[in-house]
Amino acid sequence: MNTCASQLAEHLPPRLLPVHPVQTARRRVLAVGLIGPGRVGSALLDQLRAAQPRLARDCGLELKLCGVVASKRMWLDCDDAELNGRHGGAQIWRPNDLDAFAAHVRGNDGRHALLIDCSASDEVATHYARWLAAGVHVVTPNKLAGSGPLARWQAIRAAGASGARFRYEATVCAGLPVVQTLRDLLDTGDELLAAEGMFSGTLAWLCNRHDGRQPFSALVREAHALGYTEPDPRDDLSGLDVARKLVILAREAGWPLSMDDVAVESLVPPALAALPLEACMQRLGELDAPMAAKLAAARAEGGVLRHVAHLDRHGRASVRLAVLPATHAFAHTRLTDNVVQFSTRRYCDNPMLVQGPGAGPEVTAAGVFADLLRIAESLEARA
Repeated sequence: MNTCASQLAEHLPPRLLPVHPVQTARRRVLAVGLIGPGRVGSALLDQLRAAQPRLARDCGLELKLCGVVASKRMWLDCDDAELNGRHGGAQIWRPNDLDAFAAHVRGNDGRHALLIDCSASDEVATHYARWLAAGVHVVTPNKLAGSGPLARWQAIRAAGASGARFRYEATVCAGLPVVQTLRDLLDTGDELLAAEGMFSGTLAWLCNRHDGRQPFSALVREAHALGYTEPDPRDDLSGLDVARKLVILAREAGWPLSMDDVAVESLVPPALAALPLEACMQRLGELDAPMAAKLAAARAEGGVLRHVAHLDRHGRASVRLAVLPATHAFAHTRLTDNVVQFSTRRYCDNPMLVQGPGAGPEVTAAGVFADLLRIAESLEARA
């Protein structure tokens, strides 16, 4: 693999650029369209802008931003350095039309095209199979495709026969290489016996910070303000977001699980689960007494509270708040750390661990960017 190919395939911090960049005649143009310019999407736009000159100079890759889709509008032909700060001032905007947007990015000149879905929209995920079948690559941190209806997931995977690639590393543990690690184990002939871990950076942060000095509800509000939670924090607190990640990994390992197959213990009382989001946020204080009791029980056992997901060799899956001994590997995580432990036929006595920050717009965007670069590395140069 040449130097630039290596950079693209391994573009993960903190790897450094070579001191003497190698120029290459192999020039490629990748047309890119972004769906969902929220926290992650905006961070990704910043990262793409910063990397464009270096990728063009050192790797012969031109990233051309062709448009952005928000919830109600889309902006086209917006290769505009100020786009991220002034969406309304981009060259052309019109009402949202996802298929028209995909056609615009794909163009009619045979160029390479890639769509990035940074939304949390199930409706957007319904378009993936059609886009892939049309030859458009898709990258996403949106978990609703990988954990949604099994038939739709199978259609998305089958659409890859067109040659377009679908990558979704950031759906599990943000920028950590969890999906790729599992894929590498399986592709080299290993067998997954169990997967266990702390799959929520949000709940990891909450468990690490929940020491009795602040009400649990105050910590939830702080995590929401920092962008660590889903738009609706109940997606984290209910365990549903973790369950989605577990389903994605199970399907990657060949088990056709769905959300209904995961035993989930929610931290959200039924009275809060039924409320509109704004009303729920006003009543978060109802979480305080139950969580204080759980913390006291853990301390009485000499253990710590951790939110743990488990998948066994038979495809049985569970998500729950557990009391772990203070000597457990999961007891020593920091801040938003995710940690995933793979027990396999090769790694049975000493399981493989993947650990690092698992929440926040910047690290999630970096995971999406790395997927884009892995696709770009495989592209053929076109005139």
